[in-house]
Amino acid sequence: MNQLPELPERDLPPGRHRLLKEHLMTEIRQEPSEAPVRRRFLRTALVAGAVAAVTAVVVTFTVPSGRGERAAAPDRPAATKGAVEPGGAAGEAARLLEGIALAAEHAEVPAGIRDDQFVYIRSKVAWTSQSNDEPAKLDPVHEREVWLSVDGSRKGLLDEPYRDLDDVPLDREVAGNPSNTNYRHLQTLPTDPGKMYAWLNSVSQGSNSKDEANFVLVGDLARESLMPPAQAAALYRAAARISGVFVIDDAVDAAGRHGVAVARVDRGQRFELIFDKKTKEFLGERAVAVEDLPWGFKKGDVTARTAILERAVVDKAGQRP
Repeated sequence: MNQLPELPERDLPPGRHRLLKEHLMTEIRQEPSEAPVRRRFLRTALVAGAVAAVTAVVVTFTVPSGRGERAAAPDRPAATKGAVEPGGAAGEAARLLEGIALAAEHAEVPAGIRDDQFVYIRSKVAWTSQSNDEPAKLDPVHEREVWLSVDGSRKGLLDEPYRDLDDVPLDREVAGNPSNTNYRHLQTLPTDPGKMYAWLNSVSQGSNSKDEANFVLVGDLARESLMPPAQAAALYRAAARISGVFVIDDAVDAAGRHGVAVARVDRGQRFELIFDKKTKEFLGERAVAVEDLPWGFKKGDVTARTAILERAVVDKAGQRP
């Protein structure tokens, strides 16, 4: 079994004491223009104890060039700050997110979920990586499995062989932390969209702006958590209040499935949350360069993508449905 190397606590965004879900192009750090671009991906961060003792897989590099897969989806300008306008990009996104929320409200979850069980999520992912001074590239699509404790009190498990992460234990969540994402904690979150939006604002961290951080957290919860239906509906309605969210009519996830996406643009990339056009079920994510990026990707290149293939509740970590 491969162990994750230690990462000092200071390298994490302040106060981010929860399991950091792997976000598309997470934690992009740009130095001043005269310095090389420094990019960090927190693959999986684990927290134990009142003072975080964190382990993670980190890729840090200077990128002179590189290319990714080309995306067919067109650019679309982000909505401006302010109230949702019925006829604007924000209004279009709000209507789509309302449909997604209605579908989430009627989604079925397993009955009688026990505290000693685990949420199992199988996905396909492809991230940007770079070794030494080689050009940045989009990794091949590969499978990833994670087991997360229902009540956060038990160690989880991560299996991602492509990254030499074979049955890596995930530390327990710190009890009482408001940003915990275990199923029991998520059941306590607001079912009112306004209160859910306030919760997003109170716990989202680690990005250049609160809007970006909120959108990242929505994606984190959609991807590697099991959201109770009422809270999931509130989450998507709250997402409509995030400034800059708009619709992409056709987006493709890591499994090759076409869907409709809600998206935001930040730091030269468009981050998309992709849903089935008919059922409105969450499919996955995609990141696309909307301009030529300093580390080598060109406008239109796909820089990351995911696809959720299976989500279930099992009796123990390592068990598959």
